[in-house]
Amino acid sequence: MTTLFISDLHLEEDRPDITEAFLAFLAGEAQGAERLYILGDFFEAWIGDDERTPLQEQVASALRALSDQGTGLYLMHGNRDFLIGDDYCQRIGATLLDDPTVVDLYGTPTLLMHGDSLCTADVEYQKFRATMRNRQWQTMFLQRPLADRQTTARQLREISMAKNQGKEQSIMDVTPEEVVKVMEEHGVQRLIHGHTHRPAVHELVANDQLAQRIVLGDWDRHVWWLTVSPDQEPALNKHPLNNQGQC
Repeated sequence: MTTLFISDLHLEEDRPDITEAFLAFLAGEAQGAERLYILGDFFEAWIGDDERTPLQEQVASALRALSDQGTGLYLMHGNRDFLIGDDYCQRIGATLLDDPTVVDLYGTPTLLMHGDSLCTADVEYQKFRATMRNRQWQTMFLQRPLADRQTTARQLREISMAKNQGKEQSIMDVTPEEVVKVMEEHGVQRLIHGHTHRPAVHELVANDQLAQRIVLGDWDRHVWWLTVSPDQEPALNKHPLNNQGQC
């Protein structure tokens, strides 16, 4: 009985190696898992459930097969795919989670987040995030023609990449005080998130007790996943992206 966590795959047509690795993951490590949580930035971009590219259809079919086998599937928005909606989740048999969400992991209340809201030092990004998460903006965007949305998405990615290149790395990491604040607001001693592409297990103090923050890895050069089970400590796992055998 295990629960798996992944994030930051950034699936896109230009990286078929990541798609192949993900499909292999579903056919391998994910087989028999009780639950699979995908904590955001699953796709590099998502402009609406009405777009159905060959990549999106291939991934949807594989996820549906996993959920039909009995694995609970849970999806959380990231800063790249925040427009994934209920239609897509119904197609793949997944539950769309709010960010943040507290779940019971074998008796341990655990806070799940994508992680971008924890990077409060990046003021410019937080303003952008607030705009993109505004329901009115999203409704207006989704009403635009598909081709128009595709163009806008490409432009936003180019702008984001250009801006990130000029930022200090520390600004794009989480703010420690914000981490403690959020964990105390939710009364938890464990937090799992992605976004920063800095996989690690951190110890800290929250609620006047020892706490744990687990950061998931991005699927650029390695396949990263977190395994949680009732009788073992959470374990971050990885293997090279071009090698489906574990290292």
